[in-house]
Amino acid sequence: MTTAAVVWTHEAAQDAMFSLEEVELDELRPDEVRVRLVATGVCHTDLSAASGVIPCPVPGVLGHEGAGVVEEIGSRVTTVSPGDHVLLTFTSCGQCPACRGGHPAHCRDHLRLNLLSGRRADGSATVRHRGRELSAHFFGQSSFAREALVDERSVVVLPPATTADELAVLAPLGCGLQTGAGAVLNVLRPRAGSTIAITGAGAVGLAAVMAARLTPATEVIAVDRVGSRLDLARRIGATEVVDTSRTGLTEALLELTGQRGLDLAVETTGNVTVLEQLIDSLAIGGECAVIGAPRAGSRASFDVNRLLPGRSVRGVTMGDSEPRSFIPLVVDAYRRGDFPIDQLQRRYAFEEINQAAADAASGGTVKPVLLF
Repeated sequence: MTTAAVVWTHEAAQDAMFSLEEVELDELRPDEVRVRLVATGVCHTDLSAASGVIPCPVPGVLGHEGAGVVEEIGSRVTTVSPGDHVLLTFTSCGQCPACRGGHPAHCRDHLRLNLLSGRRADGSATVRHRGRELSAHFFGQSSFAREALVDERSVVVLPPATTADELAVLAPLGCGLQTGAGAVLNVLRPRAGSTIAITGAGAVGLAAVMAARLTPATEVIAVDRVGSRLDLARRIGATEVVDTSRTGLTEALLELTGQRGLDLAVETTGNVTVLEQLIDSLAIGGECAVIGAPRAGSRASFDVNRLLPGRSVRGVTMGDSEPRSFIPLVVDAYRRGDFPIDQLQRRYAFEEINQAAADAASGGTVKPVLLF
């Protein structure tokens, strides 16, 4: 038995979205790991799944930025041992061409395995409440619980000396921070002298800002409507900011670039209008990485002829990351002081999960982290 935060309906009151319940974990499978959670981030993907914006089945247990200690491993697990300090991230099939080619974030079964089924790959449940099967296995983990059954492919091992406090700081690398940083470092890869703009100064966007400062990019422009977030963006690496509550996006970006336009852009808000304006701001040969996910079925429009001189728009999932190689690079950058994750965070007790969710939804907290 363990305690988990259960979402019972998509219509749950926003101030009581999660209900702490005693649940039963299934028996450990040969390719699974049982992890005692020390901390977990709260991501907007969790809130979207809880509210039904993402069609994840409920009742269920969410959470996908876990960090903790391995308690037990399955008989076929080879990459992790009991006692290891670990971060938890997305899962993948390991067999499709994308997985075999080093791009597990683009796994052909990504949506089913991580977001939409609430079950293991074979359809079985990992969590029950009073004998009733719950949707779980969210991103191969469901870390809104004191213990979780986790796919081996979702586990990234950290050095043995990693402290509980570091686990809390690093937990959001499992999704949001990995996504923003990966879009810059793995996909766009800014070159010397380039200009990059990031729309949305939430956790994902600010991770992209921090990552951009690790590259030879000359200008890093952060865009948001909230002044405090733009101030934070400046402190962690933005060279310029645009407050869209005061100015139009396209005209501001063109003015900052001497009318030439952006070499690179990252869209994290999920706002289709923002995406369209960002595409209009690209220079010849410019590239826009699309991270933010609007409601299913949303469409954007753009001038096709403007794309012909080499402008491009590219969708990115989970930063196109191979977590076991990429996450340690970001951890090293944090430890050097070059990727100040801690400046984005506010910590909450696990029992305060509804307050953390409300603060994330309102924008009052950039990155809530729950402590167990």
